[in-house]
Amino acid sequence: MADLPISELNGRTILQAARKPNMDYMAKHGRVGLAMTVPEGYAPGSDVANMSIFGYDPAVYYTGRSPLEALSMGVSLFDGDLAFRTNLITIGNADGTVGPNAPDFLDAHIIDYSGGHISSEEAEELIRTIEKELGTDRFRFYPGISYRHLLVSKNNFGKEGQFTPPHDVSGKKVSDHLPKTPAGDSDSEKRMRVFIDMMAASYDILTNHPVNQKRIAEGKLPANCIWFWGQGNAPAFKPFQELHNKTGAVISAVDLLKGIGICAGLDVIDVEGATGFLDTNYKGKADAAIASLKDKDFVFVHIEAPDECGHIGDYQKKMQAVEDLDSKIVAPLLEFAKSSGEPCRILVMPDHPTPVSLKTHTSDPIPFVLYDTRESEADAVEIYDENSARSGSFKTVYAPDLISILIEKHL
Repeated sequence: MADLPISELNGRTILQAARKPNMDYMAKHGRVGLAMTVPEGYAPGSDVANMSIFGYDPAVYYTGRSPLEALSMGVSLFDGDLAFRTNLITIGNADGTVGPNAPDFLDAHIIDYSGGHISSEEAEELIRTIEKELGTDRFRFYPGISYRHLLVSKNNFGKEGQFTPPHDVSGKKVSDHLPKTPAGDSDSEKRMRVFIDMMAASYDILTNHPVNQKRIAEGKLPANCIWFWGQGNAPAFKPFQELHNKTGAVISAVDLLKGIGICAGLDVIDVEGATGFLDTNYKGKADAAIASLKDKDFVFVHIEAPDECGHIGDYQKKMQAVEDLDSKIVAPLLEFAKSSGEPCRILVMPDHPTPVSLKTHTSDPIPFVLYDTRESEADAVEIYDENSARSGSFKTVYAPDLISILIEKHL
């Protein structure tokens, strides 16, 4: 939810303009600061940033994004197995249209990294078709949630490749962002050609698929191509309880976050109706979080909608996402914490900025607020936003250290 100043908001950020009385209450009665969630030398992905927030230093534990998602999907990775995130995306004309005059694969442009936020049910049908047509002894496709799916390749096939996240190149030409390897490596170039050929073949397979024809008839974008990125091998985390002597749970609609939780040995709680977008089941998530604290020390609640709206480039929807987070998640959790009869702490933070003007992630430090129900200490900050956080008493913190501050150290 962190962002840059937006001209339509009179030079304010989303956090400065949004109505968020509960986060502001926490800032006034708690302590504020900035956190570096993305270490130097790492791309500002949700994988690295969220590992940091969980307390796992990416320099020690990071092996790639997709292996974490594979764990959440129940896909076991063995030695030599390489997992790739496989997005269902929309490609078409440079003006954003799709239809009978659609361009060839290499001439197409990336219209939507999420395939029009396709439903999980529709997407599963498409990925099953892709597995039937393109799956081999070397490559297996697995359906996930909405547009987020998985490819597993054997014998580390493709590990050396450079694969671009589609949300980083929305509106760009497909041929300018295909998988590549260092120049001059002919064997690697042949391997990358295999991935490019699968992506091109998927365009032919999915364009006329009944699911997409129905979506077009309903005025929706078709999920007409697959796109690979985020490859990696199976990770190995030290259990959260071993590191902190605390039990915990994770609530998210996103396989990445669930995978981190599984790696950490935390309980993963599935909430019916959790979609990862504005229509997610906020009440279900809040209720599940409160219920989990009856027998857990710690719960991590993840809301994806602000990030998705940042990628779309829609500041109004992103503001709605932030206000929904405040009223539908922070408010009930804050009320529970204050009335529980036990000392509680709440940490609110983004994982990374996703500015609507850029439609992609940045590595800038993010604002966080830590509230203790005992209100034993508070700094001079009274509102929660990017600028105010610079004046917070925490100054700038390395994000992997935050979890210890939250659950072990006194304020």
